[in-house]
Amino acid sequence: MIDRKKYIFLLIIPFILIFVGCSDKKNSSNSQEPVSDNAFYLGTIIDISIYDDVPEGIFEELFDRIEDIENKMSLNIKDSEVNEINKNAGKDFVEVSSDTYDVIEKGRYYSDITDGHFDITIGPIVNLWQIGTENARIPSEKEIENNLPLINYENILLDKNNKSVKLSKNNMILDLGGIAKGYAADELAKILDKNNINHAIINLGGNVLAIGSKPDGSPWKIGIQNPYEPRGQHIAVAKVENQTVVSSGVYERNFEKNGTLYHHILDPFTGYPIENNIQGVTIIADKSFDADGLSTGIFALGLETGMNLVEKIDGVDALFITNNKEIYISSGLKNNIDITNNEFKLMNDK
Repeated sequence: MIDRKKYIFLLIIPFILIFVGCSDKKNSSNSQEPVSDNAFYLGTIIDISIYDDVPEGIFEELFDRIEDIENKMSLNIKDSEVNEINKNAGKDFVEVSSDTYDVIEKGRYYSDITDGHFDITIGPIVNLWQIGTENARIPSEKEIENNLPLINYENILLDKNNKSVKLSKNNMILDLGGIAKGYAADELAKILDKNNINHAIINLGGNVLAIGSKPDGSPWKIGIQNPYEPRGQHIAVAKVENQTVVSSGVYERNFEKNGTLYHHILDPFTGYPIENNIQGVTIIADKSFDADGLSTGIFALGLETGMNLVEKIDGVDALFITNNKEIYISSGLKNNIDITNNEFKLMNDK
């Protein structure tokens, strides 16, 4: 097992995209300091704060579950189930755990409803750009042209009866980085529920899941990152109970070359970073799995098409930040979002 303690806050709190605000109710008899622990998994710091009585061994159980998910789904673990699928691309079906199968099935579903703008077979293009690593670069047009035919979620073949997966073309690469954290957050919530924990915050590097309400009965307040400022600077606060808050934006991972900013949200149809009028999208949903699966695709679809899709899905809302500092929110957020930065204007609050 990984020694979690050596990872504690190597990246420190300012790198967490979304913060938990303070309660408006002061001196509440129900106030309680949280018991917290953290570890580094899935490429990020995972921080869990519990505001109820803490059962013995609960954090070990939580982090063991995360480690189990990472071991199955990470591209950085040589013998992970996802890597076994990738090694057998164009050859054979690979039998996997229910965890991995369910994430791939849901990833394919969200690839489908976003018309491929979110695509879990984006791996070959991600590998070309290497954005977020010290090897980030601009691929040649020929490299992109050669790899684009490998990007197509419809070439993921699923055998539900045998929990088996096959990629139909050689050299395809399945990448679950855009959805696995959401699945993991919901799995942690199940463990907390089983242990009768009703007030907690799970933060997977900015993917925040709020369990219940705050101990005093008020909603949790989750800050939404200002895309133009360092981490921890927010433009709005979302009030949530038993909901998750997940953001995607150009500010998350990027690099600059010859005066041009290249960000990590890649277009599966062109192979280049998506160019639209959006700086960031925040999805607020009942399930983190859903929010994670939608955030990238909704960003890629853009304001009008993305908002139309959000309004059709029960239990899901969205906030868009445009390049000219305009904010647009879906209908379910009208009473649950407070704008906290007057440089940004809420456009559709009527």
